[in-house]
Amino acid sequence: MTPAAKVHSTGEMEWPVWKPTIRATLCFVVRRGEVLLIRKKRGLGAGKINGPGGKIDPGETALESAVRETFEELCVTPLEVREAGELFFEFRDGMRLYGVVFIASDIDGTAQETAEAVPLWTPLDQIPYDEMWADDRHWLPIALRGESFRACFEFDGDVLLRRRVEVVG
Repeated sequence: MTPAAKVHSTGEMEWPVWKPTIRATLCFVVRRGEVLLIRKKRGLGAGKINGPGGKIDPGETALESAVRETFEELCVTPLEVREAGELFFEFRDGMRLYGVVFIASDIDGTAQETAEAVPLWTPLDQIPYDEMWADDRHWLPIALRGESFRACFEFDGDVLLRRRVEVVG
């Protein structure tokens, strides 16, 4: 099912016909009690901490995008990558972002700083949610526990207005 075919009811948020303006991915590598995060240097979320990821290119699958973006941002290839969840974002400025979140169990290579990002291996119990997007604290713990989720968020700039997060499967 494509994102446009889904109906999302998030309290006051009703998105019966929703089409993303951007399709993107995030990939979190979890190993030995730590998660590989990045501090974004440019683009959407510059200055914030998140997982590596970015836009899905035309003709590319979400998985291919997650692997490519992780390599471009950190010079490593994620291994044993599995889909963890879906994100739906509605921004007051009109941007609508559909994201697919992946979890990997390891990497091939050593994470390196690039023009895009600074790598941050972070203990799972010390994730810096105050330096991340406001939605991350609502769904990332679910993904890191190995559960699947679907989450919808409405933002006005950096301000989270509404949310709905569901564990699925």
